[in-house]
Amino acid sequence: MNIAAWAAQKARQPLEPFRYEAAPLGAQDVEIRISHCGVCHSDLHLINDDWGISRYPLVPGHEIIGTVARLGAGVTHLQAGQRVGVGWQRSSCGECEWCRRGDGNLCEKSQATCVRNHGGFAEAIVTDSRYAFPIPDALDSAQAAPLLCSGVTVFSPLFRHGIGKGTRVGVLGIGGLGHLALQFAAALGAEVTALSSSPSKEEDARAFGATDFLDTSDVAAVKARKRTLDYILSTVHVAQPWREYLRMLRPDGTLCFVGAAPEFELRAGDFTSGQKTMTGSGIGGPRVMTEMLSFAAKHRVLPKIETVPMQEVNAAVAKVTANTVRYRMVLENRT
Repeated sequence: MNIAAWAAQKARQPLEPFRYEAAPLGAQDVEIRISHCGVCHSDLHLINDDWGISRYPLVPGHEIIGTVARLGAGVTHLQAGQRVGVGWQRSSCGECEWCRRGDGNLCEKSQATCVRNHGGFAEAIVTDSRYAFPIPDALDSAQAAPLLCSGVTVFSPLFRHGIGKGTRVGVLGIGGLGHLALQFAAALGAEVTALSSSPSKEEDARAFGATDFLDTSDVAAVKARKRTLDYILSTVHVAQPWREYLRMLRPDGTLCFVGAAPEFELRAGDFTSGQKTMTGSGIGGPRVMTEMLSFAAKHRVLPKIETVPMQEVNAAVAKVTANTVRYRMVLENRT
């Protein structure tokens, strides 16, 4: 099967029209005709080879929504014409302890959708059907696309750590990840504080579910919030006063990273005082992905998006690079 796509031919270059021959449909594979694909910052890192793992030509895209066109002989849980989504992960071994319990994202043999595989900036994709997730009818396709990566990235730690009614949660960074984290945390019943150095985002943050807003550029205001939060979810990728944020936690509090923060130093005493925990989280496996989609549909947790035709992919990438999107960019295959 020959697939039309958009690919980077080398690092830090504009994407170009590209065609490739997809692998034959395996027994557990599915062919998906793509209607929408989100543009994530991780796509930018892959295009630019920031992580040193890119192989060119490279077709980015891992927030994919489309309809099933063909099914492998062994696929029984999907049907032709069904609307499905594919996120960062495209496959796993299916046999290890992590896969058996529904956490295939932890599998040692996990494969990424657009790392050494061609992704969703394309008309179609052939991938492992076990990582093609049915999309609830209540979710619009364009808005559902970012949930497949940014949505599950922030929902997963909140879900695993038991965030619920009465939990005092701070979301650090109100961007593509943070604006969804605010919504999920609020829908889970938490008391939510938006932590941002951009006061201009306060109105948006409150609309997304925050009941409080802290301007983190105000050093005195940050210090005054000592022992006020149970949980801080960091979605940022820049240096922060982490010791002050740990002091902001109440006893038994947790600081969780989903953003790729730069290296920093902390002392053991920063955690032993108050029995605090620092942890990290990536995406989520099939179990959490399914739960997230159902929860988002039920509680109307939706990203705020901008959409453009797939042919305008380079303009979309440029806007994401410039950090001027509010809050997620989605490509559409328009007929």
